[in-house]
Amino acid sequence: MKKLTQQEQKYLLESIRNIPDFPKKGILFKDITTLLNNKEALNFLLKHLQAYYKDKNLDFIAGIESRGFIFASMLCAKLSLPFVPIRKANKLPFETLSCKYELEYGTDSIEIHKDAFRGIKKAKVLLVDDLIATGGTALASYELIKKAGGECVEAFFLLNLKDLKGYLKLKELTSVYSVLEI
Repeated sequence: MKKLTQQEQKYLLESIRNIPDFPKKGILFKDITTLLNNKEALNFLLKHLQAYYKDKNLDFIAGIESRGFIFASMLCAKLSLPFVPIRKANKLPFETLSCKYELEYGTDSIEIHKDAFRGIKKAKVLLVDDLIATGGTALASYELIKKAGGECVEAFFLLNLKDLKGYLKLKELTSVYSVLEI
């Protein structure tokens, strides 16, 4: 399981556009659409992730709405694994399990289908999202995977906003891998 070199990380980071003061003043938004629109950089990332996860004996990959869906589904295709969506409340059509989590101002809720892991006990699940900041959504997603009978064996994020320390909370529960540390 080779991690990327600093030069390879720099290559990917340079394919991501920075948008100052979005969505509000003082925030430097990392726009991944430019990475998704760069076939060389995207293929490089996917080949790396395929090699990194091919021997992890995963049963499912769960993606967090919405940008996590993109990376999770592409990785599912590369690894021939089923995709499990973790969505905002009232978006999934079948019976769901839900988990509330704290936001800066208030709470939110996410859901997973009760039968997401098709009855496989302790299904090995990789949790995927584009970035981790404070960790609220990722921690709630971890809890949902457990509630549905799965075992979150690792969480993957393209970007880790280290100063916000969300990854530290998640790291107490499962392995965490980020390609890029910001």
